[in-house]
Amino acid sequence: MAEPKKQSYLTGAAILAGTVALTKVIGMIYKIPLYNLLGDDGSGHFNVIYNIYTLVLTLSTAGVPVAISRLVSESMASARPVQAKRFYHVGLFAFTLIGLVAMALMFLFAQPLADLMNDSQVAAGVRCLAPAVFFSCVLAVLRGYTQAHSDMVPTAVSQIIEVLCKMVFGLAIAWYLKGQGYAKPIIAAGAITGVTIGLGLDIPVIALMSRKSAARTPMTLNLDRPETRLRTFWLILSVSVPIMLGSSVMNIINLVDTAVVRGRLASGAMLAENEIDILYGVYTKGITLYSLPTAFISPIVIAVVPVLAAARGAKQFGEARATMESSMKMTNLLAMPAAVGLAVLAQPIFDVLFPGSNENGPALLRILGLASYFVCVYIITNGILQAAGREKLALLALPVGGVVKIIISYFLVGDPEIHIYGAPIGMVACYAAISVVNILFISATSPARPNYLKVTLRPLVCSLLMGAAAWGVYGLLDKFVFPRLGGGRLAAIVCLGGAVLVGVAVYAVLIFAFRAVTKEDILLLPKGEKLANLLKMK
Repeated sequence: MAEPKKQSYLTGAAILAGTVALTKVIGMIYKIPLYNLLGDDGSGHFNVIYNIYTLVLTLSTAGVPVAISRLVSESMASARPVQAKRFYHVGLFAFTLIGLVAMALMFLFAQPLADLMNDSQVAAGVRCLAPAVFFSCVLAVLRGYTQAHSDMVPTAVSQIIEVLCKMVFGLAIAWYLKGQGYAKPIIAAGAITGVTIGLGLDIPVIALMSRKSAARTPMTLNLDRPETRLRTFWLILSVSVPIMLGSSVMNIINLVDTAVVRGRLASGAMLAENEIDILYGVYTKGITLYSLPTAFISPIVIAVVPVLAAARGAKQFGEARATMESSMKMTNLLAMPAAVGLAVLAQPIFDVLFPGSNENGPALLRILGLASYFVCVYIITNGILQAAGREKLALLALPVGGVVKIIISYFLVGDPEIHIYGAPIGMVACYAAISVVNILFISATSPARPNYLKVTLRPLVCSLLMGAAAWGVYGLLDKFVFPRLGGGRLAAIVCLGGAVLVGVAVYAVLIFAFRAVTKEDILLLPKGEKLANLLKMK
């Protein structure tokens, strides 16, 4: 790859990584007031609707942007601009039809889908999201086409528009419906309509931007003879379907697990429907918080893949090992304190963010805090396997974790003494199993194995000491400051904020005191050189 093109790719990858992190943060900010508006039971309905939509969306569009991007860019590199255009036009036509079919199926079979998830009240929300699947199919082609021209800005802009519309319109509609006295499932359906609105508004924006990309497509005097439309469509499917199957695994597992959890709360724990809605809803709130640390791992994966792939390609195995160790260490340095913080401050976090929630919420978050760490390890180890050209091995680990998760959920959630706690325990076991399998694959296929103890021990010690400091400071503030501020949510915010600030400060001191981070680790991050210079690291 030529140097300018390489730089263009890396810049675009950094843009997408930053956008992913930003959209995840905005998404969490949006869900906090939304879940407070919906209550525990309404939050559960919202999550069930979104899980159904995510699976249908993945089956319809996963792999399409990558397929269009790859095939169009390959055609242009081969001086076949007419074939590049044909990939675009055939893809747009085909996936418009696929989107229409998926939308119709989702709309017509909304009630059976809701019943299958053991939540018969969410059919209206499924219907509200049906058009979103159609819009997403069209957007997938448009995004892939602009990415083929090394232009990641349209994708980034459309993703930000989507999440902002989801937040603004979703909250506005939900508040309106609640003011009109509608039931919680209808309010949840209204809230999720913001997704459909955002995706619908994305289409004209990215369509206009894609025309600018098309204008840059090089043309030749000797026009190439393109493949037939049927052959072109087959080529798109041959690239996108394997990616779709891989992407669908975890979505299918999550959907099955949701049905199992709700079903076993009824058939095993013998809880009433309203109790199930409340417990599953407060568990959903915990899931929103546990997924936040993953937003900060995506930039590491984006940065490490080309570096690691280049080192392995040049047979510089020592460099490859160092890169793997640095990426895993940076993941530990970010994920471990987040997991410990969620665990030790679970009670005040729930009190501040979700006041009035079911009493089981903080305990569920403590368990999910541990799960959040293993999710981050899964993401980085998956990226390492992909960089090594071991994508198929990375896919093999997912069903292992999924089976573990569903089995644990079935037996533990069905136990009346454990009930909803079985769900986060299953989450921990699922991602721990996936992470372990991925690490075994890395060790088995890497000529130079990373030193796992080296990248884990110091971040773990720093995180545990940070957690102890944050827990102790919160205890003191809660005892002496909380009553003097008159109690209430404002006082809780002050106490939690003080504990978090002390925890962050202590952790920052510890990681440098214990030499847990080096300049080589920082350089793996986007803008790592500037950050290392700012920190005066040598």
